Amino acid sequence: MTTFLYAPLLQPLQIGKLTIPNRFCAGPLTLPSVHGPFGEFSQDGLAYYEARAKGGFGLIFTGAFHPDTLVDPVHPLDSKQPLKAPKAFQRSAVELLERLDAYGTKMIPQISMGYGRNAPGCFCPSEIPYYHDPARLAPALTKDQIRQKIDQMIATAVFFQQCGFPGIEVHAMHWGYLLDQFAMTFMNHRTDEYGGALENRLRCAREILEGIKAACGSGFVVSMRLALKSYIKGYNQPSLHGEDEVGRTLEEGLEIARRLEAYGYDCLSVDFGQYDSFYYAAPPCYMEKGRVIPLSAAVKEQVKIPILCGGRMNDPALAAQAIAEGKMDGVVLGRASLADPDFPRKVAMGCPQEIRPCIGCNQACLDQIFAGKITSCLVNPRACHETEMVSVPARTPKKLAVVGAGPAGLSFAVNAAQRGHVVTLFDASAEIGGQFNIAKQIPGKEEFYETLRYFRRMLAVTGVTLALNTRVDAAMLAAFDEVALATGIVPRVPDIDGIDHSSVLTYLDVLRDKAPVGERVAIIGCGGIGFDTAMYLSQPGEATSQNIAEFCVEWGIDTSLNAPGGLRPEGPVLPKSPRQIVMLQRRAGKPGDGLGKTTGWIHRATLLARGVKMIPAVSYQRIDDRGLHVLINGEPQVLEVDNVIICAGQEPQQALAVPLRAMGKPVHLIGGCDVALELDARRAIAQGTQLALEI
Repeated sequence: MTTFLYAPLLQPLQIGKLTIPNRFCAGPLTLPSVHGPFGEFSQDGLAYYEARAKGGFGLIFTGAFHPDTLVDPVHPLDSKQPLKAPKAFQRSAVELLERLDAYGTKMIPQISMGYGRNAPGCFCPSEIPYYHDPARLAPALTKDQIRQKIDQMIATAVFFQQCGFPGIEVHAMHWGYLLDQFAMTFMNHRTDEYGGALENRLRCAREILEGIKAACGSGFVVSMRLALKSYIKGYNQPSLHGEDEVGRTLEEGLEIARRLEAYGYDCLSVDFGQYDSFYYAAPPCYMEKGRVIPLSAAVKEQVKIPILCGGRMNDPALAAQAIAEGKMDGVVLGRASLADPDFPRKVAMGCPQEIRPCIGCNQACLDQIFAGKITSCLVNPRACHETEMVSVPARTPKKLAVVGAGPAGLSFAVNAAQRGHVVTLFDASAEIGGQFNIAKQIPGKEEFYETLRYFRRMLAVTGVTLALNTRVDAAMLAAFDEVALATGIVPRVPDIDGIDHSSVLTYLDVLRDKAPVGERVAIIGCGGIGFDTAMYLSQPGEATSQNIAEFCVEWGIDTSLNAPGGLRPEGPVLPKSPRQIVMLQRRAGKPGDGLGKTTGWIHRATLLARGVKMIPAVSYQRIDDRGLHVLINGEPQVLEVDNVIICAGQEPQQALAVPLRAMGKPVHLIGGCDVALELDARRAIAQGTQLALEI
């Protein structure tokens, strides 16, 4: 079965004169932690890349953060990671390549001409608005500055060849970076030889390639990262249907691919979208897997050089089928390589069901990047922390009890058992998952089912004893050496007069217990759980969960990274919610401003489109038969609702810790029961994993 189904992924791939042992490519990711203070590969970086090589990736691309190797001659902002000590980098690169070579893995670094309008202060082909600050125009590059940048790209490629790398990838004619801007008439208004006709707009890409091949030789591989379609209607205006494209149409994308092949590029790594249509550039869980495949198939019909394809391609069966049908030559896994560095090895061994799935949440990867924090992964907190979170066999295996089979308890149980501890996992419910069983019901978050599938499999593989439908007390745990409490949370009940009124429900009553909810609803709380509850209750007709990606396409919701949240005037009319819903918060800020940077717009936009109202700066007075009495902007109002739903935070359930400690039993609190914070699966899984590696 495995040989037949996944064989296309396990075949060698020839890129120029470079042979890749399989079709798995670890995609380019911005990972600041993989570099040291002088730009060299850090110990974390060496461990991170080696883990992916050991896991079976045939080719690894570094992120564009690193390959701005030498200080940019035009603007230093285009060199976020300059090499202050080239010799130190070279030594670290030699060590890294030796480690990768032990597994047969090849590495190709990306080199970037610049960020252009995507980074305030950088230069562009023409005077065009900055992405993050459209009121400001970026300065245009002079011809001399363009030449300097091209020379810099060539010099960087030469340096990488001297370090031992077999090739480079030009970053990037995608995501709307500088080379992308040169290629689009919408952003390139030049009248010299770098503007106008397509041949001129591609001149930078051509001169970069010609210079690299001349300096490094024809055998030095040069790939291009290419977005085949932009999905934009204007600056900061996405085109969800693909209509009214002002960026790059698919037809032009195919013509560019043909020209890049004619210039001598050895490979194209294709995707779609840019910052202005970030929904496509970094597809979240709300986009179905494999949407980019039709574009890859179209370019495969036009060129003979290998086509690598990325963007929600983390279903090995889907990728294998696309390769077998000639729609692509290799799969690029970025976020999926964070989630499971052993992805290829598990496919090759015939156990793809043990792949830790990337759920496209973006919470610990892209959201962390845009917040200036260390990148990692919600489902795999060891990603980018390989030197800190090391799993080694336990010196003294212990008999461990875990109470609570939510995200924290599951991650602890599996990781502790992998180290050799004897683990029993208790839960009062009939199924594992805890809060994940609530999350998976929210439209668009169905992929939490995949995470629970993975944990069920790993509990069996690691030999964890699972005791469901079991409510434990301290006496039942007396025989265990140590106890991990992952007993989770209960909803916080705010101090409001009438909070015990029969109309009041908590989010658990609604999402877990399926309590009846009336047509008029007030939700107290605009955090993540408040938005999830509103998404669930506002489903048109209370139908089964629908794909939010299709909602967005159908309704014309703004999908740019800076989306304010709402419909554009020309967007289709959305079927309204079957309920009248108002969301309330005490704070004066914009409701939902604490949601994820790359996905929060989806929730805000969808709810606004469904007619859900969001009101900040609310003071709660009382709840009675008339409804919810509030002060809004100092004015008293009565919200005549059928139900008031409390989504005002959580309280940890720690009661079991007291008698256990009285018995002298070592007790560890992890996940929601550790601290009263907004529900946070990323923190819960990280806590469970860290404790399991230390105990």
